[in-house]
Amino acid sequence: MTQKFTRTELISRLVRAGELEVSGEDQAEVDTYFDQEKFRFHGPDGFESDYAGLTAYFESIRAAFDDRTITRGIIVAEGNTLACQTWIEGTFVREFTQSPAGPLPPTGTRVTMDLINIFRFDDDGRLVEEWVRTDYRGLLRQLGAEGR
Repeated sequence: MTQKFTRTELISRLVRAGELEVSGEDQAEVDTYFDQEKFRFHGPDGFESDYAGLTAYFESIRAAFDDRTITRGIIVAEGNTLACQTWIEGTFVREFTQSPAGPLPPTGTRVTMDLINIFRFDDDGRLVEEWVRTDYRGLLRQLGAEGR
């Protein structure tokens, strides 16, 4: 039987999945929020990935940044699609292997990733697709890689 989720439930699932991805606290729980086989990520500059790639990206974030937080701003919901503002912050203390400019050495500074996300859920409340737009210019400046 197909489960239908309310907007409030989808928002709660989205917020929790993001918190877990950033914290790294429980990968098994994170996995339950995604259709791991069908999930597709569409990023800036034509970047495409699957669930394994998304997981590896968040592993690189957790490895490079301490004191990480995620904040969701305005969230707009229509059916099984949510759009929202997202800010991921952390202190850049170890090499960031998956920066948009390639591996970068730490600067010790506080960095804020400023994102606009659109998420699509299936009828079982699992994430199946995500589109992201971000301020790479501002991010690279914060990472100490402006000229790259």
